[in-house]
Amino acid sequence: MAPDPLPHLETFAEAAERGSFSATARYLELTQAAVSQRIHQLEALLSTQLFHRDVGGVTLTESGKRLHGYARRIINLNTEAWAAVKGASQEVVGELVLAASSVPGQHLLPPTLAAFRKRHPRIQVRVAVSDTETVLHQVEQGQVHLGLVGGQGGGPTLVFRRFACDELVLVVPKGHPWWRKKRVPVAELLVQPLIQRERGSGSRRCLEHTLERLGVAASALNVTLELGSTEAIMEAVLQGMGLAVLSRRAVLKEVRAGRLNSIVVEGMTLGRDIYIVRDRRRVLPTAAELFLELVHPEPELAPPVAERV
Repeated sequence: MAPDPLPHLETFAEAAERGSFSATARYLELTQAAVSQRIHQLEALLSTQLFHRDVGGVTLTESGKRLHGYARRIINLNTEAWAAVKGASQEVVGELVLAASSVPGQHLLPPTLAAFRKRHPRIQVRVAVSDTETVLHQVEQGQVHLGLVGGQGGGPTLVFRRFACDELVLVVPKGHPWWRKKRVPVAELLVQPLIQRERGSGSRRCLEHTLERLGVAASALNVTLELGSTEAIMEAVLQGMGLAVLSRRAVLKEVRAGRLNSIVVEGMTLGRDIYIVRDRRRVLPTAAELFLELVHPEPELAPPVAERV
């Protein structure tokens, strides 16, 4: 007798989106053996392999990719039918796991998440904020569904979609000799004590790449302090410990309050794009697809970096 396909399709879809039988078992409150058995039964029923299995988890075969879209449609239609018969409103449930580097995580994501939660209140959202390099690693490892970063990198399976623009500016504290200046040459910047983010930060990478295009080695900067967050760097600048190159979005309140001043470095274009990144090897759950539908790119501040597909 053939198994009831609905729970098997649900198990298949969850495993496809989570990239792990063990994570699927925890979510569905099953044993890992039960998850494996359902997948094996579905593969036997269809006479095809649906997953590539390896030590790090599972990824879909071509047959699995074709089945996933149908599986989700069947599951959603089943939910819709029950809601219609019972006279209940249909709301999407599920989980959305995001990772973001500091600028998108702290200054772009909150209003977007507020709009998303208003539309889909039953979707649980989890967000981790770190640096760009860590976010890319989390996306590649399948630890999160989507990442938001201030630069491209990582392996060839990552796909980047432009989300917003950002601009880096040099900031000085009130009382600094440059307080009333609007522009300074690169040569003068190089001798100033500079406070930077840690390696792996998108803003640091943007500054170093811009200098390299001008023929100036990143090692020429007089970096006196490295800190792990934009807020810590701003506080250090306010305490007179040095200058910093930070996102205009991050320093806007302090500049408007008259505590910091932003200065243009002559010959340096410090515009950059902010991206949403996903791994092409994994299918996205409905919650992540709905999030992507909500996000629309902002107008450009600078010439866009070519999208890598």
